[in-house]
Amino acid sequence: MEVLVVRKAIKNLHLAVLPPNGWVRVSAPQAMKDDAIRTLLAVKLSWIKKQQAKFAAQARQTPREYVSGESHYYLGHRYRLEVLYKDKPARVELYGKNKIVLRVRPGSGLEKRQQVVLDWYRAELRALISELLPKWQERIGVRAAAWGIKRMKTRWGTCSHKAGRIWLNLELAKKPVSCIEYVVVHELLHLIEKKHNENFVNLMTKYLPKWRSEKQELNRFILSHEEWNY
Repeated sequence: MEVLVVRKAIKNLHLAVLPPNGWVRVSAPQAMKDDAIRTLLAVKLSWIKKQQAKFAAQARQTPREYVSGESHYYLGHRYRLEVLYKDKPARVELYGKNKIVLRVRPGSGLEKRQQVVLDWYRAELRALISELLPKWQERIGVRAAAWGIKRMKTRWGTCSHKAGRIWLNLELAKKPVSCIEYVVVHELLHLIEKKHNENFVNLMTKYLPKWRSEKQELNRFILSHEEWNY
């Protein structure tokens, strides 16, 4: 097994199996010997293989070229993309129940077409989160100091417990609303409980009783094609 070892100014080992191909990364204290790292990997081998099997089993799109006829996802539904070239400002809009129309100026290349779609996803997700976040902040009784959306490689969301800041993955725009809501609740509860311990699980069950099924649905859903370097 090939493992990427990143040495940092930390006290404990951190093991991660990363998408899309199940690469293994270990963050280790700078002075820790290789034998200690190998011992951790030996102990966690069955868990590592289980995580790698999950990634291998997930459906994944081929690389998107943002041309007419491609399939693209929005809020859990599959749409067919239609690209129209007009000498007008670029925009994206839904047309009917199964079509996303991308309008760009003639000569717009792949990078431009992709960016217009990503900007649309970002705007749509921001509008949805702006509705979900206040609702759940009131129910839970917490308030994020700040929140934002960005493309992330390994997580659907993150929470800085100390700063009270939440980040959400742009890819969530493609997932069902119930899955997005699960991530919002998950990150808000980290403002109360930093770790994924029993208290955190109890809080998740209290506020979102069916959170386990939403988590499974989120991780089951088709993934975008990505080539990530670590």
